[in-house]
Amino acid sequence: MLFNSEVFILLFLPLTLGVYYALARHEGPRLWALAVASLIFYGYWDIRFLPILIGSTVGNWLIALIFARLRRYSWIPLAGVAFNVGVIALFKYADFITGTLAAFGVWNYAPTGIILPLGISFFTFQHISYQMDMRRAAARGEPFPAHNLRDYLLFVAFFPHLISGPIVRHNEIIGQFHFDPLRPGLAERLSRGAVMFIVGLTKKVLIADSAARMATPLYKRALAGGVLNLGEAWLSVHAYMLQLYFDFSGYSDMAIGMALMFGFAIPFNFDRPHMATAIQDFWRRWHMTLSRFLRDYVYIPLGGNQGGVWRQARNMFLTMLVGGLWHGANWTYVVWGAMHGVGVAANILWRRAGFSMPSLLGWACMTLFIGATWVLFRTESFTATWSIYQSLVGWHGMGGAVIGSTENYLVLGVGTIAALCGPSSQSAILERLRPWRGVGLAAGAVAVFLVLLIGGGLQSEFIYFQF
Repeated sequence: MLFNSEVFILLFLPLTLGVYYALARHEGPRLWALAVASLIFYGYWDIRFLPILIGSTVGNWLIALIFARLRRYSWIPLAGVAFNVGVIALFKYADFITGTLAAFGVWNYAPTGIILPLGISFFTFQHISYQMDMRRAAARGEPFPAHNLRDYLLFVAFFPHLISGPIVRHNEIIGQFHFDPLRPGLAERLSRGAVMFIVGLTKKVLIADSAARMATPLYKRALAGGVLNLGEAWLSVHAYMLQLYFDFSGYSDMAIGMALMFGFAIPFNFDRPHMATAIQDFWRRWHMTLSRFLRDYVYIPLGGNQGGVWRQARNMFLTMLVGGLWHGANWTYVVWGAMHGVGVAANILWRRAGFSMPSLLGWACMTLFIGATWVLFRTESFTATWSIYQSLVGWHGMGGAVIGSTENYLVLGVGTIAALCGPSSQSAILERLRPWRGVGLAAGAVAVFLVLLIGGGLQSEFIYFQF
C-alpha cells in the first residue's frame, strides 16, 4: 500500500485516524487498534512478510524481557544483536555471500530464491538500537523501562516509519503512545501534519516522478550497453540526484506528517543536504537518522575520534563501509560506501590539518562527488557506471540531451531551486507556518489535484523501499 495511492489516501489513512480518535479515551484499545492497522498495512504488500515482522518483534521483546530479569548477564543483549544480524543476513545477504564465495571457487553457488521482506533493514536497525541501549543502560547501572509487547510492537511497526524510516529509537516515541490524543493542540497537530503530508506527496508525485521520467530512460540505456553523450550523461546525473532527494525526503515528510496527525513527533531525516559545503556536512543533513545510528552503534564502538586523527579517519571509513553494505547486497554498494568513507576520511584529515576552502568551492566539490557516486548507487553495475563516467567527460561524443517534455524540464528547474535555496520542509511547516485559512484552502486544492493525478496512473514505489 503506497503512501501515494488512492487506497491509502482515501481509505486506509482516514479510516485509521477515525478509529484511533474514536478510541481516544481508551488507551489499550486505541493503541492495539493502531498496532493492528500497522500490521494490516504491512501485510497488504505481501502477507508472507508479516510472520517475519511479527516473529522478529516478539523475539526481540522476549530477549528484552529475559534481560530485565537477568541484568547481570551482559551477553544477552549481544545475543539479541546477533539474532537480528542473522535475520538480515539470511534474508538480505545470503545470495550475496554465497555468490561471492562461489566467485572464489569455495562454494557451489545456487540462488536461494529468498524474497527480501519490505523494510527489513529499517525495522532490524530499530531492534538493534533497542538491544544496545538496553545493554548500555545496564552497564551504567541505570534503570531501563520494561515495555509491554503492545508498546514494543507499535514502536517497531508503526506504519508511517515502518518501511523506509525515519529510524526511530524507543525513547523517542514509546512514551508518546501514552499521551492523551485529545490534549490541547489537537487541531494544530492535525493541520500541520496534514500539510506536511501534502508537501511530501507533492515532492514525490510532481518532482521526484518527473525527474525519474528523465533519468530512468538514460540509465536503462546505459545498463543495456548503450552510451550517452555529454549532455545526456550530465542530465542523467542531475535528474537522478533530484529524484532520489525528493523521493526519499518526500517519504520522510509524509511519515513525519502522519505521525503528527496521530499526535507523535518523530525525528527529522533531512536538512537541506544539497546546501552542504563538505561531504561530512552532507552526511549530517542526509538520512540523518541513519547517520545517527551509524555514529552511535558503529563509529563510537570502533573508537570514534579517540586515538588520533588517523584512527578517526579509519573508523569513519569502516562506518561508511557498513552504511554502504546496509543499502544493498551488491558489491557496487560496498564500493559506494567505501568511496564515501574515503571522502569523509579525507574531509576529516583536511580539517584536522588546518586547511580551509571557500564555501562555494567546497559546495561544488561536494556536489560533484555526490553526483558521481550516485551513478554507482543507481546503476548497481560497474560496467554501466564506468560508461557514464566516460560520457561525463565527453568520451562518447558531445551533443545535448533531448529527452522528456518541456514540463519535465520546468519541474527539474523548480526542483533544483528548491533543493539549493529552499528551507527544510520540517522547519517551514512545523516552526514557521502560521495559522491562516488560505493555507488550508491551498493545501486542500493541492491535495485534490494530486489525488486526481494519482488516479490517472501517476504512482510509483519509493526508491528506498528496495533497501
